[in-house]
Amino acid sequence: MINELLGCEIIGTYAIETQELTKRFVLDRGFLDVIRNTGKRDVLTTLDGVNIKVREGEVLGLLGPNGAGKSTLIKILCTLILPSEGYAYVNGYDVVKEGQTARSSIGFVTTDERSFYWRLSGRENLQFFATLHNLPQTQAKARVEELLDVVHLKHRADEPFLNYSAGMKQRMAIARGLLNDPMVLFMDEPTRSLDPGAAKNLRDFIKEHIVGERGKTVFISTHQLDEAEQLCDRVAILDEGRIKVQGSPAELKGSLPEGSSLCDVFSFYTGKAFVEESSSPAPFKLRRERRRGLGLGMKRKGY
Repeated sequence: MINELLGCEIIGTYAIETQELTKRFVLDRGFLDVIRNTGKRDVLTTLDGVNIKVREGEVLGLLGPNGAGKSTLIKILCTLILPSEGYAYVNGYDVVKEGQTARSSIGFVTTDERSFYWRLSGRENLQFFATLHNLPQTQAKARVEELLDVVHLKHRADEPFLNYSAGMKQRMAIARGLLNDPMVLFMDEPTRSLDPGAAKNLRDFIKEHIVGERGKTVFISTHQLDEAEQLCDRVAILDEGRIKVQGSPAELKGSLPEGSSLCDVFSFYTGKAFVEESSSPAPFKLRRERRRGLGLGMKRKGY
């Protein structure tokens, strides 16, 4: 929690705060390019002076197109990568200087199904991840049973994870994110690949149970305008690594002529048309790449 002071008066308490947060990646060049352009280096700036504040018990939606920097911001706040400049605090902990303590107070929900063990049951998956949080065996077992009840999957808990529907996998990901009873929960596009009915049920669950009953602070990145409007107390629009505008959905729409939508807000502040991603899952394809020798391809390296 960050206390913002004006003189001796406390203005607000924040669960998440960033100050001029910046992230740059150096692009590793191929051998031939290094020989031809000695001393030159290519730098990609994915975040540029980001300032956000999220109060306790609030749901903040981070809205932006692909490549805007949403995942990079979440990874910094989850202590997965380090910023190049600026400061970031989660639950009052500096994510650089107090990364381990900050990490123990947060949960991260990702849509990557491959992060689960598909041949294990849902219960076995949660028990495994509970051990990674160093929970004692008896406490871990009780916590897993409690969360299976919370996400309404106890009756299917002993089935292999690979048999679960997309909605069930998402609920299992939320259960995993709550294993350490975090104060702040980060969610990266939680309703992606869900049908409209399952997406609505998941949004209701987040709003009513995770925030309403448990009082968690939730930070969500999303491509869905209706999700941002229905679920989030405040929305921040991120584009080209910068926060263009932030406020409640009502405030943002009220800043434009009557009848404006969040889509209009996005277009007004970014100068771009907003394109929502389809919620239907894309077919999985194995991409094969041929190596053609040295000098081709570039990798990103943060600094």
